[in-house]
Amino acid sequence: MSAALAGTWKLGDLEVNRVGYGAMRLTGNGMLGNSDGVPIDRDVAVRLLHSAFEQGVNHIDTAAFYFSPLRSANELINRALASWRDDVVVVTKVGPGRDPSGEWLTLARPDQLRGQVEENLRQLGRDRLDVVNLRSNGRDSIAEHFGALAELREAGLVRHLGLSGVRPEHVAEAQAIAPVVCVQNSYSLDCRRADESGLVDLCRERGIAFVPFFAVSGLRREAAAAQEHDARVHTVARAHGATPAQVRLAWTLHRGPHVLAIPGTTNPAHLTENIAAGALHLTGEDLALLDKPGESAP
Repeated sequence: MSAALAGTWKLGDLEVNRVGYGAMRLTGNGMLGNSDGVPIDRDVAVRLLHSAFEQGVNHIDTAAFYFSPLRSANELINRALASWRDDVVVVTKVGPGRDPSGEWLTLARPDQLRGQVEENLRQLGRDRLDVVNLRSNGRDSIAEHFGALAELREAGLVRHLGLSGVRPEHVAEAQAIAPVVCVQNSYSLDCRRADESGLVDLCRERGIAFVPFFAVSGLRREAAAAQEHDARVHTVARAHGATPAQVRLAWTLHRGPHVLAIPGTTNPAHLTENIAAGALHLTGEDLALLDKPGESAP
Protein backbone atom coordinates (compact mmCIF):
# COMPACT_ATOMS: atom_id res chain seq x y z
CA MET A 1 0.00 0.00 0.00
CA SER A 2 1.28 3.46 -0.88
CA ALA A 3 0.37 6.97 0.24
CA ALA A 4 0.24 7.83 -3.47
CA LEU A 5 -3.07 5.95 -3.80
CA ALA A 6 -4.89 8.86 -2.17
CA GLY A 7 -3.78 11.19 -4.95
CA THR A 8 -1.61 14.28 -4.83
CA TRP A 9 -1.86 18.02 -4.26
CA LYS A 10 0.59 20.86 -4.78
CA LEU A 11 1.82 23.10 -2.01
CA GLY A 12 2.93 25.85 -4.34
CA ASP A 13 5.34 24.06 -6.66
CA LEU A 14 5.85 21.13 -4.26
CA GLU A 15 3.73 18.09 -5.10
CA VAL A 16 2.85 15.87 -2.15
CA ASN A 17 0.80 12.75 -1.60
CA ARG A 18 -2.41 13.55 0.22
CA VAL A 19 -1.63 11.24 3.13
CA GLY A 20 1.25 12.66 5.16
CA TYR A 21 2.53 12.32 8.72
CA GLY A 22 2.26 14.53 11.81
CA ALA A 23 5.37 14.42 13.98
CA MET A 24 4.10 15.73 17.33
CA ARG A 25 3.67 12.27 18.88
CA LEU A 26 7.32 11.45 18.33
CA THR A 27 8.16 13.60 21.36
CA GLY A 28 5.99 11.82 23.94
CA ASN A 29 3.50 13.86 25.96
CA GLY A 30 5.98 16.57 26.93
CA MET A 31 4.81 18.72 24.01
CA LEU A 32 1.50 19.16 25.86
CA GLY A 33 3.21 20.17 29.07
CA ASN A 34 3.12 16.67 30.62
CA SER A 35 6.54 15.27 31.40
CA ASP A 36 5.13 11.82 32.24
CA GLY A 37 4.98 10.68 28.62
CA VAL A 38 7.49 8.04 27.55
CA PRO A 39 9.35 9.29 24.46
CA ILE A 40 9.96 6.96 21.58
CA ASP A 41 13.48 5.59 21.24
CA ARG A 42 15.51 7.63 18.74
CA ASP A 43 16.44 4.69 16.51
CA VAL A 44 12.84 3.44 16.59
CA ALA A 45 11.61 6.91 15.61
CA VAL A 46 14.01 7.09 12.69
CA ARG A 47 12.99 3.63 11.49
CA LEU A 48 9.33 4.64 11.76
CA LEU A 49 9.96 7.73 9.62
CA HIS A 50 11.93 5.67 7.10
CA SER A 51 9.00 3.26 6.91
CA ALA A 52 6.66 6.20 6.24
CA PHE A 53 8.92 7.43 3.43
CA GLU A 54 9.17 3.94 1.95
CA GLN A 55 5.36 3.77 1.90
CA GLY A 56 5.09 7.00 -0.08
CA VAL A 57 4.71 9.61 2.65
CA ASN A 58 6.43 12.75 1.39
CA HIS A 59 4.76 15.41 3.55
CA ILE A 60 5.78 15.79 7.20
CA ASP A 61 4.20 18.26 9.63
CA THR A 62 6.34 19.50 12.51
CA ALA A 63 7.38 22.53 14.60
CA ALA A 64 10.35 23.63 16.68
CA PHE A 65 8.02 23.67 19.72
CA TYR A 66 7.34 19.93 19.29
CA PHE A 67 9.74 18.75 21.96
CA SER A 68 9.80 16.99 25.31
CA PRO A 69 12.62 16.78 27.85
CA LEU A 70 14.35 14.05 25.80
CA ARG A 71 13.12 14.42 22.24
CA SER A 72 12.81 17.05 19.50
CA ALA A 73 10.59 16.22 16.53
CA ASN A 74 12.64 18.42 14.22
CA GLU A 75 15.91 16.79 15.14
CA LEU A 76 14.46 13.29 14.70
CA ILE A 77 13.19 14.31 11.26
CA ASN A 78 16.59 15.79 10.38
CA ARG A 79 18.26 12.51 11.28
CA ALA A 80 15.70 10.45 9.36
CA LEU A 81 15.99 12.63 6.25
CA ALA A 82 19.70 11.99 5.75
CA SER A 83 19.02 9.95 2.61
CA TRP A 84 15.57 11.34 1.74
CA ARG A 85 16.15 15.09 1.97
CA ASP A 86 15.14 15.97 -1.60
CA ASP A 87 12.09 13.69 -1.61
CA VAL A 88 10.14 14.88 1.45
CA VAL A 89 8.37 18.21 1.98
CA VAL A 90 8.67 19.43 5.57
CA VAL A 91 6.01 21.83 6.81
CA THR A 92 6.69 23.61 10.07
CA LYS A 93 4.94 26.37 12.00
CA VAL A 94 5.82 29.48 13.96
CA GLY A 95 4.08 31.91 16.27
CA PRO A 96 3.88 30.04 19.58
CA GLY A 97 7.07 29.28 21.45
CA ARG A 98 8.33 27.37 24.49
CA ASP A 99 11.30 27.99 26.74
CA PRO A 100 13.85 25.19 27.31
CA SER A 101 11.86 23.92 30.30
CA GLY A 102 8.82 23.45 28.08
CA GLU A 103 6.77 26.37 29.39
CA TRP A 104 4.70 28.17 26.76
CA LEU A 105 5.74 31.73 25.98
CA THR A 106 3.73 34.69 24.77
CA LEU A 107 3.00 34.56 21.05
CA ALA A 108 6.04 35.83 19.19
CA ARG A 109 6.11 39.43 18.01
CA PRO A 110 6.59 39.96 14.28
CA ASP A 111 10.24 40.84 14.82
CA GLN A 112 10.78 37.55 16.70
CA LEU A 113 9.56 35.33 13.87
CA ARG A 114 12.94 35.37 12.12
CA GLY A 115 14.48 33.76 15.21
CA GLN A 116 11.82 31.03 15.15
CA VAL A 117 12.41 30.40 11.45
CA GLU A 118 16.16 30.22 12.01
CA GLU A 119 15.67 27.75 14.87
CA ASN A 120 13.65 25.49 12.57
CA LEU A 121 16.37 25.79 9.92
CA ARG A 122 19.04 24.81 12.45
CA GLN A 123 17.13 21.86 13.87
CA LEU A 124 16.12 20.54 10.45
CA GLY A 125 19.57 21.08 8.95
CA ARG A 126 18.27 23.14 6.04
CA ASP A 127 19.12 26.42 4.34
CA ARG A 128 15.50 27.06 3.37
CA LEU A 129 12.23 25.82 4.83
CA ASP A 130 9.75 24.25 2.42
CA VAL A 131 6.59 25.63 4.04
CA VAL A 132 6.07 27.71 7.17
CA ASN A 133 2.61 28.05 8.70
CA LEU A 134 1.77 31.04 10.87
CA ARG A 135 -0.29 29.91 13.88
CA SER A 136 -2.76 32.70 14.66
CA ASN A 137 -3.48 31.85 18.31
CA GLY A 138 -6.78 33.72 18.19
CA ARG A 139 -5.49 37.07 16.93
CA ASP A 140 -8.02 39.30 15.19
CA SER A 141 -5.43 40.43 12.63
CA ILE A 142 -2.45 38.49 11.35
CA ALA A 143 -1.28 41.07 8.82
CA GLU A 144 1.81 42.25 10.69
CA HIS A 145 2.98 38.73 11.53
CA PHE A 146 2.28 37.35 8.07
CA GLY A 147 4.00 40.36 6.54
CA ALA A 148 7.12 39.54 8.56
CA LEU A 149 7.09 35.99 7.20
CA ALA A 150 6.57 37.30 3.67
CA GLU A 151 9.79 39.30 4.10
CA LEU A 152 11.62 36.12 5.13
CA ARG A 153 10.20 34.42 2.05
CA GLU A 154 11.56 37.21 -0.12
CA ALA A 155 14.91 36.83 1.65
CA GLY A 156 15.03 33.17 0.62
CA LEU A 157 14.68 31.57 4.07
CA VAL A 158 11.21 30.20 3.31
CA ARG A 159 9.85 28.76 0.09
CA HIS A 160 6.09 28.88 0.76
CA LEU A 161 3.74 30.20 3.44
CA GLY A 162 0.63 28.83 5.09
CA LEU A 163 -1.69 29.46 8.03
CA SER A 164 -2.82 27.52 11.08
CA GLY A 165 -5.76 27.95 13.43
CA VAL A 166 -7.39 30.70 11.38
CA ARG A 167 -10.76 32.02 10.24
CA PRO A 168 -11.77 32.78 6.63
CA GLU A 169 -11.06 36.47 7.04
CA HIS A 170 -7.46 35.65 7.97
CA VAL A 171 -7.00 33.85 4.66
CA ALA A 172 -8.10 36.93 2.72
CA GLU A 173 -5.90 39.13 4.89
CA ALA A 174 -2.85 36.95 4.27
CA GLN A 175 -3.46 36.51 0.54
CA ALA A 176 -3.37 40.28 0.14
CA ILE A 177 0.24 40.11 1.36
CA ALA A 178 1.68 36.90 -0.13
CA PRO A 179 0.50 33.56 -1.58
CA VAL A 180 -0.97 31.04 0.88
CA VAL A 181 -0.42 27.38 -0.03
CA CYS A 182 -2.11 25.65 2.92
CA VAL A 183 -4.41 26.17 5.89
CA GLN A 184 -4.09 23.85 8.89
CA ASN A 185 -7.03 23.76 11.33
CA SER A 186 -8.63 21.32 13.72
CA TYR A 187 -11.22 19.36 11.74
CA SER A 188 -12.85 15.95 11.98
CA LEU A 189 -16.14 14.12 11.64
CA ASP A 190 -16.97 15.25 15.19
CA CYS A 191 -15.68 18.82 15.01
CA ARG A 192 -16.59 20.60 11.78
CA ARG A 193 -16.24 24.29 12.55
CA ALA A 194 -14.28 24.71 9.34
CA ASP A 195 -17.40 23.59 7.44
CA GLU A 196 -19.63 25.91 9.47
CA SER A 197 -17.37 28.88 8.76
CA GLY A 198 -16.98 28.01 5.08
CA LEU A 199 -13.23 27.62 5.44
CA VAL A 200 -12.99 24.21 3.74
CA ASP A 201 -14.94 25.49 0.72
CA LEU A 202 -12.96 28.73 0.64
CA CYS A 203 -9.69 26.81 0.45
CA ARG A 204 -11.04 24.67 -2.40
CA GLU A 205 -12.19 27.75 -4.33
CA ARG A 206 -8.78 29.41 -3.95
CA GLY A 207 -6.68 26.33 -4.67
CA ILE A 208 -5.32 26.17 -1.12
CA ALA A 209 -4.65 22.86 0.62
CA PHE A 210 -6.79 22.33 3.71
CA VAL A 211 -4.85 20.23 6.21
CA PRO A 212 -6.82 19.02 9.25
CA PHE A 213 -5.19 18.11 12.52
CA PHE A 214 -6.96 15.87 15.06
CA ALA A 215 -8.76 14.24 12.11
CA VAL A 216 -8.84 10.90 13.93
CA SER A 217 -9.09 11.85 17.60
CA GLY A 218 -11.30 14.89 17.01
CA LEU A 219 -12.25 17.66 19.43
CA ARG A 220 -15.72 16.53 20.34
CA ARG A 221 -18.22 19.09 21.53
CA GLU A 222 -21.03 16.82 22.78
CA ALA A 223 -20.72 13.33 24.23
CA ALA A 224 -24.04 12.19 22.76
CA ALA A 225 -23.07 13.32 19.27
CA ALA A 226 -19.68 11.63 19.65
CA GLN A 227 -21.28 8.32 20.62
CA GLU A 228 -23.66 8.57 17.68
CA HIS A 229 -20.82 9.24 15.25
CA ASP A 230 -18.81 6.39 16.76
CA ALA A 231 -21.70 4.00 16.10
CA ARG A 232 -21.91 5.13 12.49
CA VAL A 233 -18.16 4.92 12.02
CA HIS A 234 -18.14 1.34 13.33
CA THR A 235 -21.00 0.43 10.98
CA VAL A 236 -19.06 1.71 7.95
CA ALA A 237 -15.82 0.14 9.20
CA ARG A 238 -17.44 -3.29 9.47
CA ALA A 239 -18.85 -2.98 5.95
CA HIS A 240 -15.38 -2.33 4.52
CA GLY A 241 -13.30 -4.54 6.81
CA ALA A 242 -11.53 -1.38 7.97
CA THR A 243 -10.72 0.20 11.33
CA PRO A 244 -12.70 3.17 12.72
CA ALA A 245 -9.57 5.35 12.41
CA GLN A 246 -9.29 4.44 8.72
CA VAL A 247 -12.92 5.41 8.15
CA ARG A 248 -12.38 8.77 9.85
CA LEU A 249 -9.32 9.46 7.72
CA ALA A 250 -11.11 8.36 4.55
CA TRP A 251 -14.06 10.62 5.41
CA THR A 252 -11.62 13.51 5.79
CA LEU A 253 -10.01 12.86 2.41
CA HIS A 254 -13.44 12.60 0.77
CA ARG A 255 -14.11 16.23 1.69
CA GLY A 256 -12.28 17.28 -1.47
CA PRO A 257 -9.10 16.75 -3.49
CA HIS A 258 -7.54 19.74 -1.75
CA VAL A 259 -7.89 18.14 1.70
CA LEU A 260 -4.76 16.44 3.05
CA ALA A 261 -4.26 14.19 6.08
CA ILE A 262 -1.39 14.27 8.58
CA PRO A 263 -2.15 11.53 11.13
CA GLY A 264 0.56 10.93 13.69
CA THR A 265 1.50 7.69 15.42
CA THR A 266 4.46 5.90 16.96
CA ASN A 267 3.02 2.47 16.11
CA PRO A 268 4.30 0.95 12.83
CA ALA A 269 1.09 -1.04 12.32
CA HIS A 270 -1.04 2.08 12.80
CA LEU A 271 1.22 3.94 10.37
CA THR A 272 0.50 1.34 7.70
CA GLU A 273 -3.23 1.45 8.49
CA ASN A 274 -3.26 5.24 8.22
CA ILE A 275 -1.56 5.13 4.84
CA ALA A 276 -3.95 2.42 3.64
CA ALA A 277 -6.91 4.66 4.55
CA GLY A 278 -6.04 6.75 1.52
CA ALA A 279 -7.19 3.90 -0.71
CA LEU A 280 -10.46 3.33 1.17
CA HIS A 281 -13.38 4.32 -1.07
CA LEU A 282 -16.48 5.37 0.83
CA THR A 283 -19.73 5.05 -1.09
CA GLY A 284 -22.39 7.70 -1.30
CA GLU A 285 -24.40 5.66 1.20
CA ASP A 286 -21.43 5.56 3.59
CA LEU A 287 -20.97 9.31 3.42
CA ALA A 288 -24.70 9.94 3.85
CA LEU A 289 -24.73 7.75 6.97
CA LEU A 290 -21.67 9.44 8.46
CA ASP A 291 -23.08 12.91 7.76
CA LYS A 292 -26.68 12.14 8.72
CA PRO A 293 -28.04 14.24 11.60
CA GLY A 294 -30.38 12.87 14.19
CA GLU A 295 -30.87 9.15 14.75
CA SER A 296 -28.04 6.84 15.69
CA ALA A 297 -26.72 4.34 13.19
CA PRO A 298 -28.04 0.77 13.40
